[in-house]
Amino acid sequence: MSFEPRFSLAAGRLEATGTDLCQVHTLAMQRLADGEDIIMMSVGDPDLATIERIIEHAVTSLYRGRTHYSPGMGELNLRQTIADIETQSSGKLTTTDEVIIFPGATNAVYSVLSCLLDADDELIVAEPTYIGYQGIFQAIGVQIVKVPGKAEDGFALDAAAIERAVTGKTKALLLNTPGNPAGNMIPGDQLRYLANFCLENNVWLICDEVYSMITFERKHISARTAAASLENVIVIDGLSKSHAMTGWRLGWTVAPVNVVAKLLNFTSATIFGCSQFIQDAAAFAMQNDGEYIQSITREYKARRDYACARIEQIDSLQCHKPEAGMFLMVDVSGVAADGLKFAQGLLHEQGVSVLPGEGFGAITKNFVRLSLTHSVKELEEAFDRIKKFVG
Repeated sequence: MSFEPRFSLAAGRLEATGTDLCQVHTLAMQRLADGEDIIMMSVGDPDLATIERIIEHAVTSLYRGRTHYSPGMGELNLRQTIADIETQSSGKLTTTDEVIIFPGATNAVYSVLSCLLDADDELIVAEPTYIGYQGIFQAIGVQIVKVPGKAEDGFALDAAAIERAVTGKTKALLLNTPGNPAGNMIPGDQLRYLANFCLENNVWLICDEVYSMITFERKHISARTAAASLENVIVIDGLSKSHAMTGWRLGWTVAPVNVVAKLLNFTSATIFGCSQFIQDAAAFAMQNDGEYIQSITREYKARRDYACARIEQIDSLQCHKPEAGMFLMVDVSGVAADGLKFAQGLLHEQGVSVLPGEGFGAITKNFVRLSLTHSVKELEEAFDRIKKFVG
């Protein structure tokens, strides 16, 4: 008699994830670990260091004994800091009862969707869609309705198409602004319209705003700022990108109190709170980050401008200049069958790793995503290699 392993439906759905789309990145990481000269442009992990004062604050908190269980909703000081920032930026009073802390924005997205959606519910997402959402969607088993953006306009949101996609089974609309991978920003009037439309149709509006602090020509407008009513609006944010704190795993949601109550039940059953010393450092970071945010925004803008200028000089490649974030979507249809073939060839021949666009949706099959997590000097070498490959 032998044991026959049986697994959940969720485990099976996760196993069915399109691994080919991450194959290029995985192979590049292996070659890099083997000592090869590989330029990694396939992952959104900032090369910039966490501010030294934030690290010192975390270490001080450790020595102060801040190593115990934290309240399920998060430390009051951090929640108050976030509430104050939200109140100031949105012009709408935000209380600590509307803020709950998570170990990263990804966990916040998973927790929110888990509390709002069942397997038979429909979730509308704008395409291109952040590739990291796919595992969450599959784990929950929710029915995804994809609404393509306007490719000719930098993948701008098509609000009218989203409105047409709503049915009686639609439970929520998930937006990402500024967007990953395209760096597009949703205007305030569209957010206000969609928030009101969703409210009238009994649909949640969930807005992932983790790139809100890295914008270039114009400022980010939050869904909480734009919406006339906040009954159905949930905003997700975090420090991974804005403060170069990816490994610290710190995110949060700002949501109606009745939503926070459900989230507290869920997080109490799954993660049982976040690290005290990391929350202390996060609050300190947000209270002392003005100059730093300005400096990294200037740095990413310089990288974006350099990269776009180089692409303009390479025949058969095209890109739309992103308004925010740390990525660039490049149309490779003039030189390759699709983004996957381009990415595979570029890594094989020139040792540059980029992410195939198909992982973000069918609309970006002929694109690749380039990460701007390198200095201009390093980008120069990367684009020299890309030019050789295309040539």
